[in-house]
Amino acid sequence: MKAVTVPAFLRIFYPSLLWQMPPGNQTLYFTFDDGPHPQITPKVLEILDKYQAKATFFCVGENVQRFPQTYAEILQRGHRTGNHSMNHLNGWKTNLNLYYENVNECRNHIDSELFRPPYGRITPTQIHTLKKEYKIVMWSVLSYDFDPETTPEQCLDYVLEHAEDGAVIVFHDSEKSAQNMLYALPKALEYYNEKGFRFESL
Repeated sequence: MKAVTVPAFLRIFYPSLLWQMPPGNQTLYFTFDDGPHPQITPKVLEILDKYQAKATFFCVGENVQRFPQTYAEILQRGHRTGNHSMNHLNGWKTNLNLYYENVNECRNHIDSELFRPPYGRITPTQIHTLKKEYKIVMWSVLSYDFDPETTPEQCLDYVLEHAEDGAVIVFHDSEKSAQNMLYALPKALEYYNEKGFRFESL
């Protein structure tokens, strides 16, 4: 069974991490990891525009280097960006100094105090070090758009069944996720738009 939502004990154990936003404003927070991608990210931006939705893009530094115009378009359209490390490092497999240096190298390309650890994998020591300089953002709903065993319909269902007011939802603007994401994203936005939700960046 896929862990679409985050167990309560993790939120309690790591209170300094941002798991969701406060409810009460009928608002959802869509986020996109691993971009920018020169073909996929613009499609996401067009979908978001259709629903007057603002989102947060956690970008990989080396992708920003490769596709600066795509990155610039994210900002020009009024969205927010965050640091996703320079090379999409797995914190569980990376020592503290290398991890810290890689995140800070990414900061040369992405001017943001927001950081999301790739794969959601970060050690307590890395958290302790990075939280002094960044707001570490996790999520409350994972769409599993990246999972080859997840169908587009299942991806949509994961979001519709679990996203509530204040939810931070993860999609990916990457080749691996494109089929699922481009199916589920507009349908999720349409569904929640009809229910009166707003869509804001973090």
